[in-house]
Amino acid sequence: MNFTAIDFETAIGYNPCSVGIVTVENGIIVDEFVTLIQPPNNYYSPATIRVHGIHPFDTEYEKTFAEVYPEIHKRLYNRVVVAHNESFDRNVLAKSMANNYLDYADLNIADRWECTVKIYRAKGLRPAKLSDCCREMNIALNHHEALSDARACAKLYLMK
Repeated sequence: MNFTAIDFETAIGYNPCSVGIVTVENGIIVDEFVTLIQPPNNYYSPATIRVHGIHPFDTEYEKTFAEVYPEIHKRLYNRVVVAHNESFDRNVLAKSMANNYLDYADLNIADRWECTVKIYRAKGLRPAKLSDCCREMNIALNHHEALSDARACAKLYLMK
């Protein structure tokens, strides 16, 4: 089983402040990538800070999305992409790319990704938040830390 799991944490709206990406080859995690991202104007909603604990001072000197994008591209290009609540993470990626004049089609990935929320709901797990799925499947999780969330998503997909 070959795929890439991704998770974004956002500063406000669809503006990312962190991304975690986990690459799986033949059912084994072979690469992990995580970085902070400076959102536009380094602006955050207080509500998102409460969720993930990332503050403007954490990203003040970090790379912008456009500067991080080459790392994202090399990990997603031509891959099956998986996310927990895929529509959210897919929209973060697509909107961030559009805001930086990058073409989503250049990634050569599906318009809709594999979604572990949908998979685990279909299995009867409710609620199917990432923390609920991880608790049910006995997967370690430091929730709302992008790499931990992406790794947990990858493990859930492997266990589907």
